[in-house]
Amino acid sequence: MFIKYVIKNTDCEFTINDLLKNKFNISARLLNKLIRNKKILVNGNVFDTRLKCNSGDELLIDFSAEEDNSNIVPTKMDLSIVYEDDWMLVVNKPANMPVHPSMEHFTDSLANGIRFYFDSIGLKKKIRIVNRLDLNTSGLVIVAKCEYIQECLIKEMSDGSFKKSYLALASGIFNKKDDVLIFPIARKQGSIIERCVDFENGQFSSTHFRVIKEIDGNSLILCSLKTGRTHQIRVHLSYIGHPLIGDSLYGNCSASEFPNGQKLHCYRLKFVHPVTKKLLTLKSKF
Repeated sequence: MFIKYVIKNTDCEFTINDLLKNKFNISARLLNKLIRNKKILVNGNVFDTRLKCNSGDELLIDFSAEEDNSNIVPTKMDLSIVYEDDWMLVVNKPANMPVHPSMEHFTDSLANGIRFYFDSIGLKKKIRIVNRLDLNTSGLVIVAKCEYIQECLIKEMSDGSFKKSYLALASGIFNKKDDVLIFPIARKQGSIIERCVDFENGQFSSTHFRVIKEIDGNSLILCSLKTGRTHQIRVHLSYIGHPLIGDSLYGNCSASEFPNGQKLHCYRLKFVHPVTKKLLTLKSKF
């Protein structure tokens, strides 16, 4: 798990530190860790990254150091793997499964299954979930196999180049079949979980939706997020009077009616691979 790069003429005016920060988007924290562990080599030798290189020199950045992941209990699961390479794993998470362990789900979270899978392939790395989904939201989840990939993809999310699309079954028939919902979202006063539309204290939130088809008086819609607020799709749809089917928090049903929760599925992820620089478009069936 390493990156090789041949120094070009245009790189020679910069120190290796500058190249790693500006060309490879390596954070100062991760860079210090790589330097401390002697994981930055030039022409096969540990190199003082405060210095410059010559054209044609080979820079190697090694991210393969083993990490302690003993905080996660390994649990054998039948993971639905959508994509995998040396740098990341993308799985299709079922509804009613938490992403991370908790007191109530200490051994049956997605992270527990990922830990077991990492053990099976001999990968001694921490479990780094890039895009988190609610307990009852199904769909695509990216697991970074090293800190560098996690940092790069989080940066893509923050600058808007990482695209997420969701399929949702919403109650009722929409008058507008294609629209953008722009309503600020804030934490609901007195609750640690629930969010609400709040024009005074909320953060800018934008959800584009398009009706795909109408089913028995309800609507299957495709949602694309410009922002990624907690419960954003659920809050926006509830606010306009079309809560998700099965959403006991923002809708009208009880939790017992729909034990697997709201009908929301992370259907498509579109992003640039941090290492190969190829545009990846990954999809999952609802």
